[in-house]
Amino acid sequence: MRLNWALPRAALLAVALLLTLATSFELALDARSRLSGPEPLGGRPATVGASPGDSAVAQTVMPRQGAVAPAVDAIHPGSVNATSMNLTAEYAATINLNFGTRAFKVNELIVVTNTSGKAIDRLELNTVAARLGGMRVTRASVDDVAVSPTVTDQTIHLPLGGVLDPGAQARVRVTYLSTLRSTTSGSNWLFTRANGILEAHRWLPWISRPTPFDRPNHGDPFVTGVSPRVRITIASDRVIRWATTGEQVSGSGLVKTFEAINVRDFALAGAPDYAVRSATVGSVVIRVWSRTGFAAATVLSAAKTALSKEAALLGPYPYKTYDLAQTAGGYGMESPGLTWIPTGAGNLGYLVAHETGHQWFYGIVGDDQARQPFDDEAATDFVARYVLGLRRASRCSTARLDLTIYQYSSACYYEDIYIQGGNLLDDTRRAMGSTAFWAAIRDYLATYRFRIATTQALLKTLDDHTPLDLGATRFRTRFPSYY
Repeated sequence: MRLNWALPRAALLAVALLLTLATSFELALDARSRLSGPEPLGGRPATVGASPGDSAVAQTVMPRQGAVAPAVDAIHPGSVNATSMNLTAEYAATINLNFGTRAFKVNELIVVTNTSGKAIDRLELNTVAARLGGMRVTRASVDDVAVSPTVTDQTIHLPLGGVLDPGAQARVRVTYLSTLRSTTSGSNWLFTRANGILEAHRWLPWISRPTPFDRPNHGDPFVTGVSPRVRITIASDRVIRWATTGEQVSGSGLVKTFEAINVRDFALAGAPDYAVRSATVGSVVIRVWSRTGFAAATVLSAAKTALSKEAALLGPYPYKTYDLAQTAGGYGMESPGLTWIPTGAGNLGYLVAHETGHQWFYGIVGDDQARQPFDDEAATDFVARYVLGLRRASRCSTARLDLTIYQYSSACYYEDIYIQGGNLLDDTRRAMGSTAFWAAIRDYLATYRFRIATTQALLKTLDDHTPLDLGATRFRTRFPSYY
């Protein structure tokens, strides 16, 4: 399909400025990599996930003691037939957007350091644009040498053109063209411009592992590690008010730049007529972005309640701001520092509490959302229902809780993972006692902060905080593959 990239004169001027900003940031990233190595900002651990061949044990790369200068020719000839998620990556991208035609062009730079401890020769990048946007990769290079990626499902398989040794660094560029969907049906709501609102989730190609997009339910088919820094510039054909992961750091009018620290995704929602309501909880500014007719006051009140009550149980919320954006439809959806609330959603108090809980379970501690959904969905739903007093019984028969999203039916996925999983955690709290239980949860969040954990790690942490044998008495029958 031919895309219409024609823009008005004002937008062309904006694009010129956009390119200047992008070049400046790329030079800044290059300078950072040459002078200081890939140590993350703020001295926090650089976050990684479990690579395809790794055991089901959460991994991390700690800040390095002194920079390891990459070789001038970081990529050297050869092949090892290996990749990994245990990499440190900073992302910069420009989006060239036509809100009217839904044309969506991305020019991405990834500064990637091989912190996996083994040599690799390819990256596997995840983006829903490959499934929903008719994505066409028009350029790809590694250290300015062209490479030829292939796309299967929602994964870009990108060869490095040689071998990247442990400690070495490379600059990867990917440019793609795509078109936003025009409805919210099926999974379209993840990447669409409909009902006057643009929403894009998992649009930025991100180091991941091959994960099937199709599933029989509304489970999240994603797994991503945390990046210490993401910087996104958006150039649009009209002035749009954006709710994004991260904060706006520069620009105005048609061109705006945003930056996020320690996030595992960068989602966005925007509309020309968004209005903003805000409030403060402690030092956190909460903002609700919405159009006329949306229950913004209700959402803001619910967000204040959820953030304060959940932080009291789980520990501090990790960002300066928390944005909640009205979307065109679909489901509620989490991303770091940003929650989507769909138009027409019911029970806003519960929905906001659930999505806010994801700021800890998925945001602070990540998981393989496709293969181990219990980690984030059961824990999040338990916390939401606990603070609201909304526990209820499941409407499906007792089920295993150690399956992938591909193994649960549409009718019972929510009832099994969210309701039964949440009730199992609540029953565990009652058996352990609330003091010991919440201490275990906070320990889990601290131990795996900005890392990818596993269901086994969560269960073991709970078991380690009580003299009860939870594995034998409560977990073995619900998680038979782990015992």
